[in-house]
Amino acid sequence: MTDAGIVTTGAEGGGAQSTEAPPTPTGAVVMTLDDVAVSFSGRTAVRDVTFDVHAGEVTALIGPSGSGKTTLLRALNRMHDTVRTAAVTGTILLGDLDVYAPTTDPTLLRSRVGMVFQRPNPFPTMSIYENAVAGLKFNGVRKKALLDEAAESALVAAALWDSVKDRMSAHASTLSGGEQQRLCIARALAVEPEVLLMDEPTSALDPIATKRIEELVVELKERVTIIIVTHNMQQAMRVSDRCAFLLMGDDKAGELIEYGPTVQLFSEPSDPRTLDYVNGRFG
Repeated sequence: MTDAGIVTTGAEGGGAQSTEAPPTPTGAVVMTLDDVAVSFSGRTAVRDVTFDVHAGEVTALIGPSGSGKTTLLRALNRMHDTVRTAAVTGTILLGDLDVYAPTTDPTLLRSRVGMVFQRPNPFPTMSIYENAVAGLKFNGVRKKALLDEAAESALVAAALWDSVKDRMSAHASTLSGGEQQRLCIARALAVEPEVLLMDEPTSALDPIATKRIEELVVELKERVTIIIVTHNMQQAMRVSDRCAFLLMGDDKAGELIEYGPTVQLFSEPSDPRTLDYVNGRFG
């Protein structure tokens, strides 16, 4: 279940060992990327990525297909660890924690940096309630009162509580696509991460469900810092505070072309390639 970004650390007596840092002031740097590169079997997929992620904001990774957006996103909580040929270089910091230091526990890291995938992936044979608390139970939390509280809090935050509170024992597969994605968001939120990674979370949804998820993303940034991959330029404009524009270089590796406030990237970008992309001239 670690690939769902929902893990936490258990403790004796059925409680959860706290992994939370003190609240980070809005606008403070919560993650730092410095000269980050990702390669597979020696072939570079992403290179030369440097920017800061700010607390209480939504940062969008934009760019055409093949530019390395998802590859970069998955590097932020060590999702590439399961790929034997993958290598990540440069520095990624979560606060003062070096994400790729030998002493960093990937499981603990993923309790602080959660993940929501492109397609809704609730556990279909589990109930709505069991999905919401899966990460907590997986790592030893057994007290029903704590689980109940966590489930309700996460489902409220994911704007799903009102529609499921009377059918918590129903299978997650009975939910609509949009509801399933919100359940996955609730599942990630239940362990109270500091950062939530979202890989094109609306690409498999209809326009109505997409609108609700976008509204939810804007609401959630007051609770958790969000980094989202999107191909939809209008979506990036609607939900993000800052954008990182990636483009495939001559060597077929994704590279960071420009990073800055979303309004600036879409109105007065510093690189003509950014202007061409956001105006739909390619990609």
